[in-house]
Amino acid sequence: MQGLLGQPAIETKECGSFEYLVALALVLGVIFTGRERYKMVIREQRLNEQLLIASGAFNQVLMQYFDDWGLTPSERDVALLAIKGLSVADMAAVRSTKEGTIKAQSAALYRKAGVTGRLQLLSLFIEDLMGDQLMPNQDQVQDPNQKPDPS
Repeated sequence: MQGLLGQPAIETKECGSFEYLVALALVLGVIFTGRERYKMVIREQRLNEQLLIASGAFNQVLMQYFDDWGLTPSERDVALLAIKGLSVADMAAVRSTKEGTIKAQSAALYRKAGVTGRLQLLSLFIEDLMGDQLMPNQDQVQDPNQKPDPS
């Protein structure tokens, strides 16, 4: 078969409907993936913003409690270090004081806060931040053996 100007004609193969469907599926897949990636980026930005807000809220909660308890600046420092999980020895090293001083300041802190130790101190703040969001009302709690109401 000859084409124009005496050159051999290019044979074309007809594309079947299967090839069109595969191409369409690939295009749709790329579009869907792009949309999902965009949603993930937006969600990550929102979560980062919420994390900043939550960290600021936690700091506000800490300072409000410290004010309510009438902590001295040294006791505030010890409280923050205790909440961060430092040991008495580490707190003494960070504050350049003796362990006995840290223990005395911790005891004063726990007495003013009305707790017996570091875990109870930390739980005060966590409970305040969580509020009632994670604890369902008794009306919402269902007996696991009770069958759902079909209505």
